Amino acid sequence: MRLMANGAQRASRRSRSGRSLAVLASILALLFVIILPSTASAASIKVVIVVGPVESTTVKYRADARALLAQARSYGANAMIISSPYATWARVKAAAQGANLLIYLGHGNGTPSPYPYSTATKNGMGLNATYGHGNSNVKYYGSAYMKQIHLAPNAVVILNHLCYSAGNSEPGRPAPTTRVARLRVDYYASSFLRTGARAVFAEPKGSAGYILTGLFTTSLTMRQIFVDHGAAPTTFASTMTPGATAIARLTVRSVEGFLDTTAADFR
Repeated sequence: MRLMANGAQRASRRSRSGRSLAVLASILALLFVIILPSTASAASIKVVIVVGPVESTTVKYRADARALLAQARSYGANAMIISSPYATWARVKAAAQGANLLIYLGHGNGTPSPYPYSTATKNGMGLNATYGHGNSNVKYYGSAYMKQIHLAPNAVVILNHLCYSAGNSEPGRPAPTTRVARLRVDYYASSFLRTGARAVFAEPKGSAGYILTGLFTTSLTMRQIFVDHGAAPTTFASTMTPGATAIARLTVRSVEGFLDTTAADFR
């Protein structure tokens, strides 16, 4: 009788063990189903970071770009850098097509400014005029060029360290009036909204890392991502892009676009 009892106990243990393994397998399968779409979605997000030639400051901008690259990759994004002295228009244009997030660090050449207005040079990127010839051979590619870039649906653009992008002046030049600062924000943002972007963030002085955190880890709107990071006392409608809105701490930081777009929409 004892042997039969022991055999029954072993069978019971095996049965319970089998059920436990089956439950564990079900849990793992469920986790796989839940986690896989998130991973696949992040891996499909294309991030292109461009560092233009800014003389001796190029070294710092490259370091900032590498930090943003590492952050984007930590979320699983497919991210790359094109940096001076190899950041020519041909390379940038080709790489940026279909990007979900385009980040540009470099010289800004905006409107209004002390220089003649031209869509060939204003409100775009300062890139290398020729491939591999140092960090001072700057050529400006303005809004006429930017509209040749076609970003992914619900894409976002970040302008980091640019003069004019948030209404700010060049170093050593007088601060703009409120009217001029608003025009600078609107002109610069609208140039990149024509690429198909839904929002254009300008951070001429600070880090752009908080924007990536918002885009990849929350479901906040573009407006919330921006205002949650700091004061934004100015709001105005774009005169360049119908339906777009700008929010700014003028000369310090700004965002313009269709600001109810969410980070979930971006992803």
